[in-house]
Amino acid sequence: MIVAAVVAAALLFGGCDSGEEIGREEAEERRAISQSEILDLTEQRPGGQGFEVGTVGGTWRTSVNNDPRSFNKLTARDADTRGVIDGLYDYLADYDPYEREFKPNLASFEVEIDEEADELRVIYTLREDLYWTTPDSDPEDWVPVTSDDVVFWYDEIQAERGVQHPAYPGQYIEMEDGSRERIEIEKLDERSFVFHYPRIVQNPILSTNMVFGPKHIYQPALEDDGVQGVLDVLSVDTDPKSIPSVGEYHLIEYEPGQRVVLQRNPNYFKTDDDGTSLPYLERVIVRIVPDKNSEFLMFRDGTRDSYTLRPEDLDPLLRASGRDYTVYNGGAALGASFFTVNQNPTAVPEPKLSWFSQKEFRQALSSLLNRPRIVRQVYRGLAEPAHHFFARPNPMFDEDIRLEYTYDPERAVELLASIGIEQDDAGVMRDEDGNRIEFTISLGAENNIGIDMAQILSDELDEIGINARVRPVDFQRLVEMLQNTYDWDVVLVSLGANYWPSSGSNVWQSSGNFHLWHPLQDEPATEWEARIDHLYNAGRFEKDEERAKEIYDEYQRILLEQLPVIYTVHPISFQAVRDRWGNVFYDTLRGLDTTYVYLKDE
Repeated sequence: MIVAAVVAAALLFGGCDSGEEIGREEAEERRAISQSEILDLTEQRPGGQGFEVGTVGGTWRTSVNNDPRSFNKLTARDADTRGVIDGLYDYLADYDPYEREFKPNLASFEVEIDEEADELRVIYTLREDLYWTTPDSDPEDWVPVTSDDVVFWYDEIQAERGVQHPAYPGQYIEMEDGSRERIEIEKLDERSFVFHYPRIVQNPILSTNMVFGPKHIYQPALEDDGVQGVLDVLSVDTDPKSIPSVGEYHLIEYEPGQRVVLQRNPNYFKTDDDGTSLPYLERVIVRIVPDKNSEFLMFRDGTRDSYTLRPEDLDPLLRASGRDYTVYNGGAALGASFFTVNQNPTAVPEPKLSWFSQKEFRQALSSLLNRPRIVRQVYRGLAEPAHHFFARPNPMFDEDIRLEYTYDPERAVELLASIGIEQDDAGVMRDEDGNRIEFTISLGAENNIGIDMAQILSDELDEIGINARVRPVDFQRLVEMLQNTYDWDVVLVSLGANYWPSSGSNVWQSSGNFHLWHPLQDEPATEWEARIDHLYNAGRFEKDEERAKEIYDEYQRILLEQLPVIYTVHPISFQAVRDRWGNVFYDTLRGLDTTYVYLKDE
């Protein structure tokens, strides 16, 4: 990273011209002072404080690095595509992270529990004023949002295994006898529907809250061409103005390689305290630019309204004179990127499969992941090592349940020796059969920070005689590797935060399609995965808080011992926003919520 490298050089070698020499302790002290200065120049303005009444108008200018790959909610796997189309949809319920509760959104909800029968129902009722609309369409062309949309999406889209929808595993619940039963949905009337749970769970709204697409678009595609039809519908060749929206925006323009334009949906149901429909922003222009450096230049030159800072951006943006923007400190990220090791027997050849399948190998990798070095070199000290499995806001987070396998090369060598992997006379690590230990670390080519982290791990592995090649690949190719071909050794990815103990059913359960290291298992391949499956389900049903904590404590400890994923660091998040905008709040709980952002008088 440019700034980190320059600062480190200035601190360690800055005395070359003056003859001054400084030691490591003094260098660290100066770096700490620099970090303090940076934090002093930023502002903390977390959400949950209430919004001012604003006015409609203004164009918000932002950007993505790649063209959207689809306008289809089902195939929007990458952040750039989601950033373009997420504004066309909304959830049934909204979770308020500040009050820590679900609230009505597209629908109100009611939970009914039958303790004697051990059954639960969640009844949702859609608002009356919901429509699938297109830009500038007449009211007679609006399509009402009904229970049929939700029931179709749940039964025909999410439940179709071939779609590989992330919510598919969450439709099933393990019963006390070990069998699995589905959470069934039933239409009650045009606006109401009910989810029938075969057992009482602790967080039923989390399990059933969903984003859904328009039945009148997806059902014909399914009937004509099956699963492939619903995956191919609403491609980037679709006329943007024909794409229905129930969310904050309509899609009105797409110029490949240039830009996407979103226009305020005047029919969106949310309003401010004065009854003005939201959002306030009249238009959002999303430029397509090649990389983060170009985005940085756009913000610095005033042609972008907000910007998520990298470590190397802090100095030039914070120390610029005549600033017309504020840099907000959102706190440490809740989630962290992670390395995961492929244990899929259908895709990983021997002897790699034998190496990767042993927990001691994964523990050694974690012991060679130099998180303090990543914090210093990649994040300029503005991050913290990721030593916990659950995010801090998670109700079951426990400070004392920590990763044991932190940076310790000597311990890594001992762990490898315990499974027959040792250095030969030339210092090369080999297994008991003489095979050299070597593999590839894959990650997205656009992830420059990730490339730096992977290279640091590669350097540390090289120090003990393991050859790990860093292989950046196109993001779409990476998705294909993870979901279809499984032809990878070690990968660096990010899936967000473990915010809820029962979230991530498609990742942590062995049957999940995003159980990355060995997905879609018919039966758990290992005893520890079987135990995780059991604990995951037991925690969902446990009513006693103390017993629930015991379950999730064991759950965390197993994952931190077996290390199917090896977390890196939690970076401090910084967001720069032009001062001409009001209602700007930013934190890692909700990010930058632009629903209430408005253009101030200039």
